Amino acid sequence: MSRAELTSPPLAVLKARPDAEETLHLILSRLDDMKAEETVTIDLRGKSSITDYMIVTTGRVNRHVGAIAENVAKGLKENGIEAPHIEGLSNCDWVLIDSGDVIVHVFRPEVREFYNLEKMWTSSDKAAKTR
Repeated sequence: MSRAELTSPPLAVLKARPDAEETLHLILSRLDDMKAEETVTIDLRGKSSITDYMIVTTGRVNRHVGAIAENVAKGLKENGIEAPHIEGLSNCDWVLIDSGDVIVHVFRPEVREFYNLEKMWTSSDKAAKTR
């Protein structure tokens, strides 16, 4: 066995980073598993240079918001997105998870209603899909 073979990880260990569609489906699946409510997917391809999709969803209470966010982050890491950026996990009123291709906002109901991100990012052309 060569030195390179001893130091290189097996090919099965190396995972390719999922594309935007795969990441979107992974996140939506995790949100379903965690019983997130009123999930809306906003397609921003060609409309924003920062991301392809934005997901806005609701957890019932702070603990539920935190559990949803942690579950999504765990799924992203397990699927090749090593360091998703996460904000707001300490309070769990509004947690943002930025995986690059997909940005997820998990809100408590009152906070979601106050900020109303869907209205800001969607227009009359029905760019948002409720899941």
